[in-house]
Amino acid sequence: MPTEILMPALSPTMEEGTLAKWLVKEGDTVSSGDLLAEIETDKATMEFEAVDEGVIGKLLIEEGTEGVKVNTPIAVLLEEGESADDIGKADTQPRPADQPTETAPAAAKEPVAGGYGGEESAPASPAPAASQDADGKRIFASPLARRIAADKGLDLSQIKGSGPHGRIVKADVEGAEKAPAKAQEPAAAAAPALSQAQAPAPTAGPSADAVAKLYEGREYEEIKLDGMRKTIAARLTEAKQQVPHFYLRRDIRIDALLKFRGELNKQLEGRGVKLSVNDFIIKACALALQSVPKANAVWAGDRVLQLKPSDVAVAVAIEGGLFTPVLKDAEMKSLSALSAEMKDLAARARDRKLAPHEYQGGSFAISNLGMFGIDNFDAVINPPHGAILAVGAGVRKPVVTAEGDVSVATVMSVTLSVDHRVIDGALGAQLLQAIVENLENPMVMLA
Repeated sequence: MPTEILMPALSPTMEEGTLAKWLVKEGDTVSSGDLLAEIETDKATMEFEAVDEGVIGKLLIEEGTEGVKVNTPIAVLLEEGESADDIGKADTQPRPADQPTETAPAAAKEPVAGGYGGEESAPASPAPAASQDADGKRIFASPLARRIAADKGLDLSQIKGSGPHGRIVKADVEGAEKAPAKAQEPAAAAAPALSQAQAPAPTAGPSADAVAKLYEGREYEEIKLDGMRKTIAARLTEAKQQVPHFYLRRDIRIDALLKFRGELNKQLEGRGVKLSVNDFIIKACALALQSVPKANAVWAGDRVLQLKPSDVAVAVAIEGGLFTPVLKDAEMKSLSALSAEMKDLAARARDRKLAPHEYQGGSFAISNLGMFGIDNFDAVINPPHGAILAVGAGVRKPVVTAEGDVSVATVMSVTLSVDHRVIDGALGAQLLQAIVENLENPMVMLA
């Protein structure tokens, strides 16, 4: 029977979205991987792909509709042998949203009211094949593929999917040979339990009406919160209430770095590359995490995950909020490669064109407000990261040299905010010392 296409959860924090633009019209034939629509999430505008082949029988949601809840039917797909006359029949079944959810520790997921946004809704009709493999991981398959698998007695966990994100589609099961089904695991073991470390929702503050009454008679403009601002509010509240922050501060003399940067930029002029101080900071932090590997870690509810690569997130201010795109394997990349990647990520962040995998993850973050003239500040840790470095402006100051003389140097103040559950004081001090040494001796970073 006709299949409902549901509003997908395109990011872990997504509860609702805006159907910005349809890329198909009623009567269009689509195949797996074809683009159906552009959807604005709480973080970005993303393209939504078809998983099954068929004909678009009806568009249920108009372009520009805001606040469409995840798993709300947005269109109807007609499969082979079906017509528009079949739309609306009682056994029309929903097709799960297209974006699979990656398995991750419960405490590492971004908190969302009502649950983790990547979960799919169950079909209205009984599922014709198992939804999990022997390891408890969800199996993603189209409804048509599930029906064919059930008719042929196939075990979906034995079939490799060729659709988007590894989803099993019609073609995958049509040529598959029958295999004995695996014994079903007990229900208690099939779904991983939520971490006991997940904290309950924080106590609500004064209601909107109560706050508004305080300002009766005063002129003000009421600004509706969009998805990004709601997410930022929830994440920062969680961070300050649940993460035991402590702070380490250092002044860094960057005259040698500024001189070295100028020399490198002269040599790179012909390649169209211009290194920023922030590029050096990213590299310095990435190498420091390798020098102090125990600090390259995240909090995962009931354990600590110690990462091997240096995946460094960098805060990027955008209209109405911020992103923290992640530069993966930053310790392995040259300064020019980091610079080019950071420019690309920042540009797409400002256009809200980043994919979720580009701003999720990482163990460490950098927030640089020096370009705004801020001398120093304390940044809030972005869970599950173990630390974040707040960077101020480079300022000319009088300093005392090792010989006891007074001179003038360019000094940059930094503050390392640390999650005490992950990193203790001495370990945090070692990490910050390694960052300082890299920035005060920039040539070492090229060795």
